[in-house]
Amino acid sequence: MPKTRKCAYCGKVFITNSGMQKYCSEECAEQAKETKKKRQRDFLRAVEPVMELQQQEYLTFSKAAILLGCTRQYVYKLVEQGKLPASRLSSRMALVRKSDIEKMFAVNPYNRVLPCTKPKKSVSKKLKTPVKEKEKVECATDEVLEYYSGEDVMNIYKVKQSWLYTTAKRHQIPMCRIAGRNYYSKKHIDAVFGTTIDIDAIVDWLSPQEVADRYGINLTAVRSYAHRHKIPSKREYGSTYYSQSHFDELRRTDLLSNEDYYTVEQVQQLYGLTKANICHIVKVKHIEKTKVGRLNLLLRSDVERVMEERKSLGMMNAGF
Repeated sequence: MPKTRKCAYCGKVFITNSGMQKYCSEECAEQAKETKKKRQRDFLRAVEPVMELQQQEYLTFSKAAILLGCTRQYVYKLVEQGKLPASRLSSRMALVRKSDIEKMFAVNPYNRVLPCTKPKKSVSKKLKTPVKEKEKVECATDEVLEYYSGEDVMNIYKVKQSWLYTTAKRHQIPMCRIAGRNYYSKKHIDAVFGTTIDIDAIVDWLSPQEVADRYGINLTAVRSYAHRHKIPSKREYGSTYYSQSHFDELRRTDLLSNEDYYTVEQVQQLYGLTKANICHIVKVKHIEKTKVGRLNLLLRSDVERVMEERKSLGMMNAGF
C-alpha cells in the first residue's frame, strides 16, 4: 500500500516516495522556501531598530516607545507623572536617557496584592526579639484584612460592573482574584464609593438637575460643589444622587423667609443705596453677612442700627 502524506505548504494529500519528502511538488517547495526567507527578512527588519537602539544612550520619545514596546503617548504620560526623567533641548526636541529607563524599572518592582487573614507577629529570627510597637502598627495598617466581592459592591452601591472596574483601576484599589471572582478592599471601596455617614439613614435624595433647580447652582458645578463640601452621594445604575438634608443644611434656604434678615436688594429698595455702597458699609461696620446660594443675607438688626447711626450723623453735620 503506497504511503501518503499531507503537504506542509498547501495541505494537499500526496503519495510520497521517501520518508523525507514534505511537499507535494517542486512549486510548493519553492513557495515554502520563499515564505521562510520572507519571514526571516521581516524578523530582521523588526529587530534591527531595537538592536540599534541598544547602542544609543539618548533616545527620542518615539525611539523610547519602540524600546519599551509601548506607544509614544504613554512615554509622554510617564514623563508627565515624573516616573521617567526627560530633557527638553528645544521647543520640538526632547530626549530620554536609556539609563533613566533602567532606573525607572529598578525602583518600580512588580507587586502582587494578595488577601491577608491576620497580621503576623513580627519576630526577628536571628535575634529572637520582637519588633518595636511602632513597626508593628505600620505592618498591621498596611495589610488588607476585609474584602468585598464584586457582586457585593454592585449591590451595596448600585454601580455597574464596568464602572466598578474603571473606578478600581483609577483609584488603585487593592484587589485579588480567587476562583474566578474579584475581591476588593473594603476600606478603599467605602472611601471611594461611599462616606462614613450611614447612607441607609438618608431618606431624601436629589438628582443633579433637581439640585440645580432647587438651590440655584449651575448644573456643571453640582458635582464639584458636592465634592468640595463632602455631601453624601450615591450612584444607582449610572445615575448620581445627592443628600437633600445636607444640601438644605449647607444652603440654609429657610433663611430666605426669615424676617430677621434682609437681602441686598431689599436694602437697596428701603434706603436707596447702590450695591457698592452696601458692600462698603457691610465691610466697615462689620454687619453680619450670611450667604445662601447666590444671595447675601444681612442681619436686619445690624442694618437698622447702622442706618440709624448714619441718619443721626447726617443730622449733626446739617446743624440740627
